[in-house]
Amino acid sequence: MLQHSPYLLYSDGKGNIFEDTSLYATGRAGWDAFEVELDNWIELPEGGNLYELPGRKGIGIDVQTGNMRLCDKGWAVAAFIPPAHTSLFLASFETDKDAPTLPLFCYTAAGWHNNKTYVTAVRVEKDIRQECAGYDEKEIASGSQWLLQQYPQNRLVKHLMQTCCMTYHCPAARNFSMHRWECPVPASPACNANCFGCVSFQPKEEDITSPQDRLTFKPTVEEIVEYTVPHLINAPYPIISFGQGCEGEPLLMWETIEKSIIEIRKHTNKGSININTNGSKPDAVKKLFDAGLNSIRVSINSARKEIYTHYYRPNNYTFEDIVQSLKVASDNGGWSSINYFVFPGMTDSVEEYEALRKLIIDTDLKMIQWRNFNIDPDWYLGLIGITETTEIIGIKQMMQLIHDEFPSVKFGYFNPPIERIKGNFEIDFAHH
Repeated sequence: MLQHSPYLLYSDGKGNIFEDTSLYATGRAGWDAFEVELDNWIELPEGGNLYELPGRKGIGIDVQTGNMRLCDKGWAVAAFIPPAHTSLFLASFETDKDAPTLPLFCYTAAGWHNNKTYVTAVRVEKDIRQECAGYDEKEIASGSQWLLQQYPQNRLVKHLMQTCCMTYHCPAARNFSMHRWECPVPASPACNANCFGCVSFQPKEEDITSPQDRLTFKPTVEEIVEYTVPHLINAPYPIISFGQGCEGEPLLMWETIEKSIIEIRKHTNKGSININTNGSKPDAVKKLFDAGLNSIRVSINSARKEIYTHYYRPNNYTFEDIVQSLKVASDNGGWSSINYFVFPGMTDSVEEYEALRKLIIDTDLKMIQWRNFNIDPDWYLGLIGITETTEIIGIKQMMQLIHDEFPSVKFGYFNPPIERIKGNFEIDFAHH
């Protein structure tokens, strides 16, 4: 257990990171820096990294005086925390006027104590599916080669193996190459939202680049069915998931997906069929559940319409459509999750808490996936027009309040397989 707050970290701008023992690290929520309670710090989990933040100075608490001040020794430092963990505070810093916009990653508060890096985070998920220790590079290389040989004409398998798995090291594509768990099924090159922080497409005039390239073709039913059926039959805890970071909005291809689901279910009833979506087309969602869809995950940055709309900038759909899509899932006996982009100071505001409660009640929501929001904090708050921090509850406290009021709503980070949905949600994946 920590005796005192970890020390602030700073970078010399050349990739070397140091501790400043004259300052304790702080955390940021909204626009403001806060002292972080000791029980909110954990050791940086395996698979985490540290980033230097160019043009930004870290904010710490002076060890002698207890006052907040800037660290002038170098650039601020933040942590990337691996999947299954949710950030409780952002890194706190002051930004220079000419500082570059940060790339699309999550910037969690980090500090240094007893030769270890500490971060403000909590583990929300038992599932081990994206842990570094579980990836065997040799097995991934041979598995991807095997899949490319098995499906020589399949553009989707080629995209997943050559681009997603081998170029971007996408965890889902890597799991597919190892023939296990959740298998990605990108389906749509187009999108009907214009999210500021899109990971697969950024307009030329933006000064940030998307971390990956978007799918460039429309897969056929045959291409989808060819590799997903064997996965559902043979993989442990199998899921196939339409809607990936490397594509647009899968509901724009709902007819293809509907035909694919019908065809897949002619061959096997095993496993789970999921769609990750913006939830923009409730009528299409209904047709997919009729065809045999098992679960839906709808991505939102906020349960408040105005905050959602500012960020997603939807074309031809509204926030009400999303709520309706989640309702359709529940009405049809499906599993409904939200992919909830956690941003300390926004997600845990009193207004957001009330909006989230309403969403859970209105849609009979089954699960919240508390995901870290990959975006430059200053840029995001500026885009959605937030100028000051309102009353906040704290991310951990908000999770507790939601859990106390809605004990049946599951918390996690990944889409659960059918075995968890239908029976034991607390399955221990490590022993299977």
